[in-house]
Amino acid sequence: MPVRHDRSRPVDRRVRVQGRPVDAYPALPPEAERGSVRRVTVVGEEVLSRPCREVTEFGTPELSALIDDMFLTMHVADGAGLAANQVGVGLRLFVYDCPDDDGIRHVGHVVNPVLEQPGAGSRRLLDDSEGCLSVPGAVMDVPRADRVVVRGVDKDGDPVVIEGTGYFARCLQHETDHLVGHTYLDRLSKRDRKEALRQMEARRDEVFARRAARAAEAGR
Repeated sequence: MPVRHDRSRPVDRRVRVQGRPVDAYPALPPEAERGSVRRVTVVGEEVLSRPCREVTEFGTPELSALIDDMFLTMHVADGAGLAANQVGVGLRLFVYDCPDDDGIRHVGHVVNPVLEQPGAGSRRLLDDSEGCLSVPGAVMDVPRADRVVVRGVDKDGDPVVIEGTGYFARCLQHETDHLVGHTYLDRLSKRDRKEALRQMEARRDEVFARRAARAAEAGR
C-alpha cells in the first residue's frame, strides 16, 4: 500500500513500534538498513491470487532476512505496507510503516495476522483513496472500516496486538487482504476495476522508474 502524502495534516513525531510507544525512531527502520531490494509482484501473477501459508518456524535467519528485505523494498517503493506475497513469498506476513490520521507513525511487522473489526454498530465505513504497490500507478476509492485490530505474532513467535484507526486501519485491512489472495481491485465494481487497470497501464513505467531511482539512491 503506498504512503499517503497529505500535506494538510499536521506531522506528529510520536512513533509506535510493534504497537508500543517509543521516544525516538530513525526515518529508515533498522530492518531496512540490513535488507536488500526485492522485485514487487504485479497484479495478474498467481502468487497474489492464492491464500498464503501459515508461518510455522520462528526465530530463523531466513524469516529475519525476509522481513529486512520487505522493509527496504517497501521503503524504495514509497509504501506504507507490504505483504510477503508482494515479493513473491506465499507466507502470512506483512510489514508496515504507516501514519494514522492523528499523525502517529506506526512501524512493525505481523506474522500470521488475524483481522478483527468492531461490530457494525460501533464502526464506520469510510470511502477514501487507496493504491497498491502491486497495482502501480492506480488509485481508487475503497470502503474500509475506520478502526480495526490485528492479532498475530512477531518473527520470534511472541504475541502482538496492533490497533489501527483511519489511514492505518486502512493499511492493516489492505495487507491482510493480500494474505488471503485478494487485492483492493477485488473490492471494486467491474467499471472501477477497469479504470484502475487503465491507470496502471498508463502510469506503471513512471512508477517503475521512480522505484529504480530510489533503489539506486539507497545503494541497493
